[in-house]
Amino acid sequence: MDWLWMAPRETITVRDVADALPEYAYTTMATVLDRLVVKGVLQSKLDGRTKRYTPTGNRGSHTAVLMHEALSADEDPALALQRFAENLTESEATILRKALEGSKRRRVRSRVR
Repeated sequence: MDWLWMAPRETITVRDVADALPEYAYTTMATVLDRLVVKGVLQSKLDGRTKRYTPTGNRGSHTAVLMHEALSADEDPALALQRFAENLTESEATILRKALEGSKRRRVRSRVR
């Protein structure tokens, strides 16, 4: 996924990935890309006989989805969040506080409308 997020083109093909990662077989790359479509990480569209793939988001949005899935699967998400917060650096905590405050304001505004 790192290569896909940094790919210079808007869309990529299996051939693009196979050329960039020659240690893997073309068929392996085709299978992986199709599985990433099923997982919602990539979108695909047919261009003639060629499938073109596009990431559905960036690395940050993917990380957020993974974090949300992990919290949803945890039997004590409050404890998990507390432990997570305890391990943040001061700059990470500041970013999180700003994001939470912005999210709170958006929720309030949407209720007012």
